[in-house]
Amino acid sequence: MQIDLSDQTVLITGGTRGIGRALVDAFAETGAHIAFTYRSSSEEADALVDRLTDRGLEALSLQGNVADMQTAQDHIAAVTDAWDRLDILVNNAGITRDGLMLRMSEDDWDMVMDVNLKGVFNYAKAAYRAFMRQRGGTMVNMSSVVGVMGNPGQTNYAASKAGIIGFSKSLAKELASRNVTVNVVAPGYVDTEMTEALSDDAREAMLDAVPLGRPATPEDVAEAVLFLASPAAQYITGHVLHVDGGLAM
Repeated sequence: MQIDLSDQTVLITGGTRGIGRALVDAFAETGAHIAFTYRSSSEEADALVDRLTDRGLEALSLQGNVADMQTAQDHIAAVTDAWDRLDILVNNAGITRDGLMLRMSEDDWDMVMDVNLKGVFNYAKAAYRAFMRQRGGTMVNMSSVVGVMGNPGQTNYAASKAGIIGFSKSLAKELASRNVTVNVVAPGYVDTEMTEALSDDAREAMLDAVPLGRPATPEDVAEAVLFLASPAAQYITGHVLHVDGGLAM
């Protein structure tokens, strides 16, 4: 299905690597105006903007820590200043700090919760007024199958991703009367830099549990997000779409 979002503006958090980069590429195919955030990889961000503008697209890179509320407000303001509106927000930025809870430090807990969960709150809150003013908008928040099933050594990550699901369902009910949809994508095992940190045994065990027998690609996840952000999903809200090869069945 060809999706045309040439009159739409999208902001993607964590847009330079892995799933985020695939999201930028997927939305670029629709012709949307694209803004993306990044933490520190300025060379990658500049190269990505150049690649998008070379294709005739309008693009904006925004540096900062998604865990900071003022940064989120500044980023939303930059998007609305550039294009007068924000149509689609994709909360994708996330980190892991894995370890058994007995050895997990308070910093490991706080950092994951701040980036993964508070970051979603920050950008959702910052976008709230724009969506209300427009009487419309779309938000897609990135969770994980780990937030549904749990996983040893990832209590912090699982808690943050489960929190995103509850947050999104509540916000979907809050904003539905304003024609704003809020949905969740929950990937399973995705072949990215983040999962490369897993041991060979851990990767093999996870693949053994996937009925389709392969990891997801970042593009698999991006296509699901694109569907939920498109007019084809305008009557879907508060939904959690698993992109996990059957892992959570």
